[in-house]
Amino acid sequence: MTESTDPQAQAFIGAAEKMIDIWARLTPEKQQALLARFGTRENALAALITTQLVTPAAE
Repeated sequence: MTESTDPQAQAFIGAAEKMIDIWARLTPEKQQALLARFGTRENALAALITTQLVTPAAE
C-alpha cells in the first residue's frame, strides 16, 4: 500500500470495519456457534458475508 487514499486500500479497510461491526453485534452464543462450525472468526465472518451477498435483498 503506497497511500492511505488508494481506493483499493480504502475498500479493504471499509470491508474490515464492517466485518468487525458484524462480529461485535452477534451474541456470544452466536459467536461460539459460528466458531465451532467454521473454526476461526475470519472463516465465520466470510461465511456470513457470503450469505449476505448471495441472499436476495428484501424489497
